[in-house]
Amino acid sequence: MAPLVLLVVALLASQSQPPVALESKVRSIIASSGAEVAVAYRALDGSSELLVDPDKPFHAASTMKVPVMIELFRQAESGVLKLDDPLHIRNEFRSIVDGSAYKLSEGDDSDREVYANVGKTMTLRALNEATITVSSNFATNLLIERLEVEKIRATVKKLGADGMNVLRGVEDSKAFEKGLNNTTTARALLVLFEALGHGQAVSRSADRAMIEVLKRQKFNDAVPTGVPAGTPIAHKTGSITSIQHDAGIVYGPHPYVLVVLVRGIADEKKSQALIGDISRAVWEFIRPRQ
Repeated sequence: MAPLVLLVVALLASQSQPPVALESKVRSIIASSGAEVAVAYRALDGSSELLVDPDKPFHAASTMKVPVMIELFRQAESGVLKLDDPLHIRNEFRSIVDGSAYKLSEGDDSDREVYANVGKTMTLRALNEATITVSSNFATNLLIERLEVEKIRATVKKLGADGMNVLRGVEDSKAFEKGLNNTTTARALLVLFEALGHGQAVSRSADRAMIEVLKRQKFNDAVPTGVPAGTPIAHKTGSITSIQHDAGIVYGPHPYVLVVLVRGIADEKKSQALIGDISRAVWEFIRPRQ
C-alpha cells in the first residue's frame, strides 16, 4: 500500500475512534462536582465528538436567546424586516398563561441601556446586540414580541434542534409558577452552533454576522477560562438559580463546538469553574491534534 494511502487510512482510523480519554476525564470532573451536567462537543470538521447526557432537558436560561437571534436574521434575510428598523421601547409584556401584563425590572436585568430608552426607539440590530452580548432580558422580550415566538420555534425545528423549546419571553412569573419554561438540551445547542459555524443557519453572510456578535460576549467566566487567553470564542451563556450554561464555538487552530449545561450548584463561581474545567479538558484533547 502506498505511503499516502497508509497515511489517509491512519488518519481516518484515528478520527473514527471515540475520545475515550476525554470522556473519562470529563465524566470524572462531572462526578466530582455532584451536579447534573450535560456536555456536547464536536469538532467543526466532524472528526471527533463527545456526548454526555445530550438529550437531558434543562431550563434554557439565556441560551434561548441564540434562536431568537437566528430568527431575527432569518426574517431580515427574507425581507420581512431590516436590522436597522426602529422599534418602540415599551416595558409591558403579556403572560402566556392568561394574557395579563407584566414588566421587567432593571434591577433584575443585566443591561441598563434599553431601560434608558423607554418611550424612545432602538434598532433591531442594537436590541440583538444587547440580547447576546450583555444578555438583556428586556431586549430579548422586545425581539420575541416583534418576531413572534411561533416563528422562532418553527426555525428551531427546521434546523433540527428540537431539544430547544422556546415557549415565552423572560420573567413571565405566572408561566414560571406553572412550569412553563424555555428548555434546551446540549444536543440542540450543538446543532444550532454547528449550523452557525458552517454557514447553514440562515446564510453564510448572515451567519458570519451572528458569529461576530457572539464573539463580543461580555460574560467570559466559563468556557473561555479553559482555553488560552485571546482564543476567539463565539458563545452564549445562561444562568438562573442553580443553573449555569455556556455554549459556543471555540476558534482555535482546530475549531469546535462545546456545550456545557449545569444544574444543581448554587454558587455561580463554582459552576463556572466546573464549566472551565471541562472546557480545559476538551482543549487539552484537541491540542495534540492541532
